[in-house]
Amino acid sequence: MAGNLPVLKPGSTLGILGGGQLGRMLIIAAARLGLRSHVYSPEPDSCAFDVASEKTCAPYDDDDALTRFAKSVDLITYEFENVPAETADFLVTNRSVVLPDPAILATTQDRLAEKNFLIDFGIGTAPFAEIGSEVDVSVAVVQIEPPAVLKTRRLGYDGKGQVVVREEGDAAAAWKELGEVPAILEGFIEFEREISVIAARGRDGSFAAYDPIENIYREHILHRSLVPAALSPAVAKEAVGIAKKIADELSYVGVLTVEMFVVEKDGRFQLLVNEIAPRVHNSGHWTIDGASVSQFEQHIRAIAGWPLAKPRRLGKIEMTNLIGDEIEGWKKFLAEPGAVLHIYGKREARPGRKMGHVTRIKPEK
Repeated sequence: MAGNLPVLKPGSTLGILGGGQLGRMLIIAAARLGLRSHVYSPEPDSCAFDVASEKTCAPYDDDDALTRFAKSVDLITYEFENVPAETADFLVTNRSVVLPDPAILATTQDRLAEKNFLIDFGIGTAPFAEIGSEVDVSVAVVQIEPPAVLKTRRLGYDGKGQVVVREEGDAAAAWKELGEVPAILEGFIEFEREISVIAARGRDGSFAAYDPIENIYREHILHRSLVPAALSPAVAKEAVGIAKKIADELSYVGVLTVEMFVVEKDGRFQLLVNEIAPRVHNSGHWTIDGASVSQFEQHIRAIAGWPLAKPRRLGKIEMTNLIGDEIEGWKKFLAEPGAVLHIYGKREARPGRKMGHVTRIKPEK
């Protein structure tokens, strides 16, 4: 279907569902390519509104507002995967073009569906079990020995919707703490490092990936990303191959991110997929300043039907998120030679809230 869509031209208007910093950065990339933007978000203080050509502030289930939004744009995308699938379906039903395909949301919004998709195509994951009742918890915690983590099937990110189960006796309490909602119990993985691969797939099936990224988390929130990840060429190639396999199996159009664990087993390294994010990603912010093409421009190219660029890394990169009141140090980052500061324009710094990032680029040795 995507291959039969008309190619966007400069001057067209891109609709974006969601108004966070990812949307903001998509808009900036689109503007450089001569595209206008219209952001739809229910949050009145959405930081993407500040740079958008047009904005609509309305709930995701407001059919009238969605209809007006759809009529004002030439193509719609989304900046985070928790946009209600019903919203995307409504837009498609009303003859809007939405990329990536909203059907993919049904897989990636549900941790169980996502895990089953990966297993069906022979891609390794952490051991997991479906949880729908307290009985399921009791059975699963025997099969998957603690430590483990109980995760809601939907609407979890940056550590939200997760409870650690350290002993068998903790499982029932963890289930209640989650609100007794559909979940999965996932075994802990002793990994060497966490990595992500950010890649783009065009309407014509073309594919381009960035070098694998090593990610360091602090309190379940991404703290730093290092590029290139400390991997052998063979493991790096395998990681990119996994991302390509997922993109091809989904007939994906746009940028997607595959998060993986690097595990050592019997002297060999193994890759296990943790999550798929059908969008541009925090771990790829370094591409704005540290690559020949940013992940945001690459996403625009892919969904617009334009040629993908071949990404080229411009050095050894470190990207650091500024969380909460860390943004108060903005002056020192501006004064640091070689540091590139990005501030997202959010009105209030709260604990755990991503307020900006700093990218540092060093020459390759």
